[in-house]
Amino acid sequence: MKSSVLAQAIDIVLPPRCVVTGDMVERQGMIAPEGWAGLDFIGNPFCASCGISFEFEVEDKTHCAECIKDSPVFASARSALKYNNRSRDLILGFKHSDKIHAVQAFVPWLKRVGAEMLGEADFLVPVPLHRWRLLSRRYNQAAVIAFALGNHIGVRCLPDGLARVRATKSQGHMAMKERADNVRKAFAFNPRYAERVKGKTIVLVDDVYTTGSTVKECTKVLLKAGAARVHVLTLARVVSSYEG
Repeated sequence: MKSSVLAQAIDIVLPPRCVVTGDMVERQGMIAPEGWAGLDFIGNPFCASCGISFEFEVEDKTHCAECIKDSPVFASARSALKYNNRSRDLILGFKHSDKIHAVQAFVPWLKRVGAEMLGEADFLVPVPLHRWRLLSRRYNQAAVIAFALGNHIGVRCLPDGLARVRATKSQGHMAMKERADNVRKAFAFNPRYAERVKGKTIVLVDDVYTTGSTVKECTKVLLKAGAARVHVLTLARVVSSYEG
């Protein structure tokens, strides 16, 4: 009751606004009708392994050419949205402009697209930021997503399960091989969780899947630490037609 009254009081002082358009909405996390335009959600059909969407109908459990050629180290990857101009603005606002209340909109999207992997998850682990970047940004957007999602589904989040032990360059305009070289040996597992993760299923959480270099490197570290399986869940996924 008290929390409900407090929420109402906050809404009076700071009226809830759509995280996409900025229009006033009924409650935090809601998307205004105009805000849905341009959000391109990923649905069937998609690659059974990496989750990239197909532009044509395929049979169930079909793998994309890239995954057939080079099978990913993770068990599966799923993303809620295609990364385009609309989702880019949404994510950048969440990531750099303190609009962390947007996570309330993200959670239902991630629960839907990640239902299968979340159903078998023992722990959620966010992709970490290097300490200097964390100091400048003040929060890790992947950890915010992982905590909110974990609270909704009752799965524990290990925010310090991984550490970024080497500062890496911004990967915005790097090619795939450059990205892979940039993040190689950049992550380490926290030994305090060694016994907990042995034989367990981990869902690795991040905001955007671009080439997969970062999540693949993190997956290798988690598997080496003893995890049985690692799945990847991200808010958005870059497709070849959008490299912004």
